[in-house]
Amino acid sequence: MGVFGTDRRVLVLAFARMADALGNSFLIVVLPLYIASGQISIDAIVGTRLPILGVPVTESLLIGLALSLFGFLNSFSQPLTGRLSDRLAKRKAFILVGLVLLGLASGAFIFVSSYWAVVVLRALQGIGAALTIPSTVALVNELATSASERGGNFGVFNTFRLIGFGFGPIIAGVVIEWWGYHAAFAVAVAGAFLSFLLVAALVSDTEETKADAGEDLSIAIRGAGDRLLDPVFALGLGTIVMGIAIAMFATLEAQINTRLSQPTYMFGLQFGAVTIANVVAQIPVGRASDVYGRRPFILLGFFLLIPSTAIQGYVFTTAGMVVVRFIQGVAVALVFAPSLALAGDLAKRGASGATLSVLTMSFGLGTAIGPLTSGFLVAYGFAVPFVVGGALSVAAFGIVYSQVEETLSDSRGIPFVSTAD
Repeated sequence: MGVFGTDRRVLVLAFARMADALGNSFLIVVLPLYIASGQISIDAIVGTRLPILGVPVTESLLIGLALSLFGFLNSFSQPLTGRLSDRLAKRKAFILVGLVLLGLASGAFIFVSSYWAVVVLRALQGIGAALTIPSTVALVNELATSASERGGNFGVFNTFRLIGFGFGPIIAGVVIEWWGYHAAFAVAVAGAFLSFLLVAALVSDTEETKADAGEDLSIAIRGAGDRLLDPVFALGLGTIVMGIAIAMFATLEAQINTRLSQPTYMFGLQFGAVTIANVVAQIPVGRASDVYGRRPFILLGFFLLIPSTAIQGYVFTTAGMVVVRFIQGVAVALVFAPSLALAGDLAKRGASGATLSVLTMSFGLGTAIGPLTSGFLVAYGFAVPFVVGGALSVAAFGIVYSQVEETLSDSRGIPFVSTAD
C-alpha cells in the first residue's frame, strides 16, 4: 500500500491523470479567449446562420461548439473504447495512445489560425480522451481487492485528477496574463508528456483485465424486476445533468467577467472552485461510501446540485460566485466516487471498461452539452441557463431516487438519508 492507504498503482494512475488533467483544463480558459482574441479567424462565420436550425452564429456559439466537440466525441466513443480495452486486455496501450493524441493536438494549437483547424484539433483531443479515460477507471476498479476498497480508490483517484483539473484554469489565467497563449498550450503538452512517462514506466495491466468479456457492445437500459431503468444507466442520466450543470459556466466567461466587474484570473478561480471542493471532499466521501453505502451520498449530492446550480444566475459579487461554485463542487463530490464505486460493484468480471464507460461517457457528454446549452440560452437572459440547469437537476434527483438501489448489503446506512425505497 502507498500513502492514503491506497495501492501504489492507483496512486500512479492518479498522478498521471492529475498532470494530464491540468494541461487539458488549461484549454477551458484558454480556448474561449484565444478564439475571441482575433488570432483565430471567425469573422467570415459570425453572422451567418446554421443550415439546419437557422440559428444565428455568434462568437459565443462558436466558442461553445469548440469546447463541446471534445466532449461529444469523447463521450460517444467511450463505450466502444471501453469494451475494446476489455476484449483486447490492453488498458495500458489504450491509455498511452490516447495521451499521445492529446499532447500532439494541444501543441498544434500554436500553429493554427483557422477556426475549422481548431475544430479538427478538438476532435483529435476528444478521441484521445476516449482512449484514455475508460481504460484508466477500469484499471482503478480492477485494482480494488474488495468492494470495501472501491470507493476509497475512486476517491483518491478523483482527488488527484481533480487537483489538476481544478487548478489548471487558475494557473491558466496567470500564464496567459504573463506569458501569453503559446505558453499555455505548451503547459498542456507538458502535462500529457508527464502522464505518458508515468504510465509507461510504472503501470501494467492486471490479470483481471484478461478475463473474458462478451462481444456485445450494447448498454443495458431496462432495469430488472419493477425497475424501469438499469441502475448504471439511471446514474448515467443523472451524471449527464451533473456535467451540464457545472460546464455551462465555461461559455459565459466574458458575460460573467463583465457582470461581476472582475479580471480573468477570478473567473479561473470560480471555475476551479467546483474542483477544489472535490479535492477536499472526494477521499472522505469515497471512503465513507465504503462504510455507509453508495446511495445516501449520491442522493444528497443530486439534491444539493439543484439550488447550487440555479442560484448562479442571480449572484452579483465575485466572492458570492466563488462560494456558490464551491457548494456545487461539494454536490459533485458527493455523487462522483460513490457512483463509480456503485457501477464497479455491479460490473461483471472483465467488463469494467464497458460498465464504467457509461458514467465517464455521461459526464463527458454533459460537459459537452453544457457549454452549448448556455451559449444558446444566455440570449434569453443571463439567469436562464442556470435556472434550466436547476430544473434538470430536479429531474436527475427523481430518476436516481427511484431507480438506483444500494449495492452494499452490509453498509451501516445514514440515519437522515434512506438507503432503500
